[in-house]
Amino acid sequence: MVTVAQDPIEINESAFVDLLKSPAVMAELMKRAGRIASAAGPGKWDVTPSHTPTRARVSIGTGDHTARNAEATNRSLTKALDAGRG
Repeated sequence: MVTVAQDPIEINESAFVDLLKSPAVMAELMKRAGRIASAAGPGKWDVTPSHTPTRARVSIGTGDHTARNAEATNRSLTKALDAGRG
């Protein structure tokens, strides 16, 4: 049996945080959020980008009565989450 020595992996945390906050990551998140909002159906779905100290993030919320009603009665936004995958 052959034993292979493994060097420990060293992660550059600041570079990783820079990547998570990058414009490319935000663009991908916005694209996925747009697909989710479109799949959620009728109503106004608010897509809001923001940054935390360590990453870019996007939230999707209801923007009018139609959207609020659709989520409350049919879980439209919840059911549309798969549209944002891959």
